[in-house]
Amino acid sequence: MKLVFLGLGKMGRSILKGALERGVLRPEEVGVVGRSLERARELAQPFGVRPLVLEDLARAERVLIAVQPRDFPHLAPEVARPHLGYISIMAGVSTAVLARRLDNRRVVRAMPNVAAAIGESSTALTALPEAKEAGDLAFAQSLFATVGDVYEIPEHLFDPFTAMSASAPAYLALVAEALADAGVKMGMPRALALRLAAEALAATGELLKTKHPAQLKDEVASPGGTTIHGLHALEARALRAAFYEAVEAATRRGRELGEVE
Repeated sequence: MKLVFLGLGKMGRSILKGALERGVLRPEEVGVVGRSLERARELAQPFGVRPLVLEDLARAERVLIAVQPRDFPHLAPEVARPHLGYISIMAGVSTAVLARRLDNRRVVRAMPNVAAAIGESSTALTALPEAKEAGDLAFAQSLFATVGDVYEIPEHLFDPFTAMSASAPAYLALVAEALADAGVKMGMPRALALRLAAEALAATGELLKTKHPAQLKDEVASPGGTTIHGLHALEARALRAAFYEAVEAATRRGRELGEVE
């Protein structure tokens, strides 16, 4: 088998779905390991892939680790195999920790985000030299390209990448909810307010692919107009500082999650 999923939560399902739909993997090339064989069958059935137990890793080429970081220390000895390549999507767990726990330096670290579900993820990748030489990094690049854009970055940027990009959908969902609530306060029907907020964020995202944020802001904020008054109110509430603090706090937490011995 080309790839075995160790755990198959929402992110794992998005990655598997993208890889199958785009032909990077065929169902017979993929296996899933769950907490039990029965659970593995439940996870594998919707995709037509193979339900496996840990002993089946002997027949695999690579493993994608998609478990919670807190579960990794006790799980690592059970999945460590010298012939395998490993791809981890666990937040905060460094390649050094992965290599030490797995006693294997064929390690790729990846950080996608929830937009993988619609093929719009931004995924960071980094790998140890042994993983590059074995083709594991190239495989991971092909795999994550099925769910969005891929960026190979230095590992010291992974925690801020996670805090900014991987966490961003939650931040922006909060912005959308707050914007919709504000519209409701001013008399807008809630369903319409939510739709308008979602459309505004989506359209702004497209515009920001070709415009600097400051340029877009200045184009919308005409002298003495409604937008500049709204921006003044946001600045008075320290909106920028709130985002600084959010990314800083999430970065710190990522580093804490990585402190597995």
